[in-house]
Amino acid sequence: MAAPDDEGEAAGSVREDVGAVPDSVRDRIYEVVRRIPAGRVATYGQVATLAGARGHARQVGYALHGLPDGAGVPWHRVINARGQISVRSSTGSGADQKSLLEAEGVQFDSLERIDLSRFRWRARPALWE
Repeated sequence: MAAPDDEGEAAGSVREDVGAVPDSVRDRIYEVVRRIPAGRVATYGQVATLAGARGHARQVGYALHGLPDGAGVPWHRVINARGQISVRSSTGSGADQKSLLEAEGVQFDSLERIDLSRFRWRARPALWE
């Protein structure tokens, strides 16, 4: 069990920042993302729905942004609903994500979009619904 923080809460139980994602939801998000096969992508909203958090696509972004190194979660397979890489100003251009996707055979058009009708993961319904 995690040690209590300065407020007496278990460390890691719920983050106090704006992007707070309860551990149980975060764990479900990570499990869904782990299921996305190489060469396929899913949208933030799709992952949220499959994780039982329909309508909370931003929570997926927060959870993936807080992903610890070496977690074994293929974060690069999650993109926005327009078929594009969502770039956070603090993390650069998205070139790493694009390179990882291209190495798996995902193709981008001249506008840096992925054809979701071709590369979107067709997942089964969520385990948590």
